[in-house]
Amino acid sequence: MGSLSIRRNTLNVTLNLFSKILFLTLAALCLLPIVPSWAALIGGIIFALTLRNPYQKQTQIYSKKLLALSIVGLGAGMNLSVIVEAGLGGFFYTALSITFAIGLGVLLGRLLKVESNIAALITIGSAICGGSAIAAAAPVLKAKEHEITVALGVVFSLNALALIIFPIIGHWAGLSQEQFGIWAALAIHDTSSVVGASMQYGEQALEVGTTVKLVRALWIIPLVLALAFMMARKDNKAGGESAKVKLPWFIAGFVVMAALVTFIPALQPAGDIIAEKAKRLLVLTLFLIGAGLSVEALKQVGSRPLIHGLVLWVLISGLSLGVISFF
Repeated sequence: MGSLSIRRNTLNVTLNLFSKILFLTLAALCLLPIVPSWAALIGGIIFALTLRNPYQKQTQIYSKKLLALSIVGLGAGMNLSVIVEAGLGGFFYTALSITFAIGLGVLLGRLLKVESNIAALITIGSAICGGSAIAAAAPVLKAKEHEITVALGVVFSLNALALIIFPIIGHWAGLSQEQFGIWAALAIHDTSSVVGASMQYGEQALEVGTTVKLVRALWIIPLVLALAFMMARKDNKAGGESAKVKLPWFIAGFVVMAALVTFIPALQPAGDIIAEKAKRLLVLTLFLIGAGLSVEALKQVGSRPLIHGLVLWVLISGLSLGVISFF
């Protein structure tokens, strides 16, 4: 019995070491130009669901930080006037789709009898910008850990699917790069997946998709402030303490970097280099996001929240695609 236990412990240690080495190797490979964004995400998911991520906590921390840095770095390769033009051009679509998504999300949540906080988080994540919106709204709603996990699990699963199928649908529908960028920004939840899908479609799609998505993400501010106001009134009546509001800082960083290379032309060559490095950093980030998935998180999702998120996503994607194709 003793020798068998020793052999098992030795095997576990060996497997754990192998898992760590393979994880770090795959992460390093994501920095090479030959690795596409979709392959990095899928590779991370497969690794997480088979070998299990040996750096689960570190992955969750660094994926958020690297995503923010990637978005800021992408700003160094863009012109501020183009950003303003794309933002204004997508404003109507953005306002319409957010209003529609929130109304539909609330209705579906009630029809499917999904827990109120879970339904609210899925709706907010679907309407604006996925995980970032959920992270900003969760403390205001005083959401519990399992509620946040379920909402993130639903949004993340749909993001992974969108990253793979959206470029295929875009080519099938004959979308121009500008049309695809707008569609991706409206219909894909997370900024990382919008950038990843747009990057596969083309340079102009990447520029338009990233810009419109970040403009869309600005809607977090009024929405979360409105939620905070509503919750503060509720807490004041109940004698409770209001939650703090967290907003994504990388939007301001993206605009500042674009402004620097736009108004100081001498910085443009350096900006192009930074933007290229940021794209590779984003691919690494997608691998980490994929590797952050866990079997436990998938089990917590359940059927009703998944149906809620799926139906909401399909309707938003289909209607926005129809509108963009028509106009």
